[in-house]
Amino acid sequence: MDLTRRNFLYTGSGAIVAFGLGTVSLKADSQTKKQVANPLDGALGITTSSFSGHIARRTTKGKITLLELPHILRNELGMTVIDLNTSTLASTDKKYLDQVRTAADKAGCILTNLKMNQRKLDMNSADAAVRNKALTTYKKSIDAASHLGLKWARPLPLAKRPDMKIHVASYRELCDYGAERNVQMLVENYGWMQNDPASVVKLVKAIGDNVAACPDTGNWDSNPLRYAGLKETFPIAVTCDFKARAMGPEGEHALYDLKRCFEIGWMAGFRGPWCFEHAHKERKTLFRDLAMLRDMLQGWMKDAAKENSSS
Repeated sequence: MDLTRRNFLYTGSGAIVAFGLGTVSLKADSQTKKQVANPLDGALGITTSSFSGHIARRTTKGKITLLELPHILRNELGMTVIDLNTSTLASTDKKYLDQVRTAADKAGCILTNLKMNQRKLDMNSADAAVRNKALTTYKKSIDAASHLGLKWARPLPLAKRPDMKIHVASYRELCDYGAERNVQMLVENYGWMQNDPASVVKLVKAIGDNVAACPDTGNWDSNPLRYAGLKETFPIAVTCDFKARAMGPEGEHALYDLKRCFEIGWMAGFRGPWCFEHAHKERKTLFRDLAMLRDMLQGWMKDAAKENSSS
């Protein structure tokens, strides 16, 4: 199986299999001919975890609600993509989910993903009751993702390396469940996966259908692992958590090279969406940093596209 981004950017027999256009398979169609553009190419946005210290269930002094976020993101930051986290959803009631989707639609934003970050769940447990509890909880979140019209959902990797037979079987169950609801599962380099640059690709291969990669530029145990891991993972990525840690007033980022992370993704053929994951307790500083990240990525994409066209 040739796991490259190109495999997901073709159509055949009238069926769309492009990343970002619904549920996809890791199996390339040998009869495919026409390349299809990803409508999220070049799109920028945020993971709602970036606003975890600023979002409340109700509007209070100094805080906003998730229903207000799309308008703020579009009008104050000029970005459109919102990658949700279960911790920032006030409810999974359908009426509330409809309000979230309507708020995004009115602001001209797109909801793409649900990070299923519920704690104390273990879909890898040898105890069937523990495992089934996790899978049941995740399936309810997939239901919410489907109701919101999201493309993707991601279960939370744990710190301890799992029994891979159980892990793959559980992922497979979620992938099958998601496929029936037009939600594709993602694999993100987190927890036990952070010390192996090939961990995401190996797991995606083992799981099979209706699964893709979501590289996080920050979640690696060292810089050598980071750059090697991104080089392995970006070719099969459908979305990216472009994570930045502490930033200086001019966009300095001492911990690792943000531009190099972008360039690895670009050279692999990844074009977006790029979802910034960056937090700060002061809202003014958070918005300044997010605006700098936005400007950086827009500039790098413009320069890279110009270089491509001239070569």
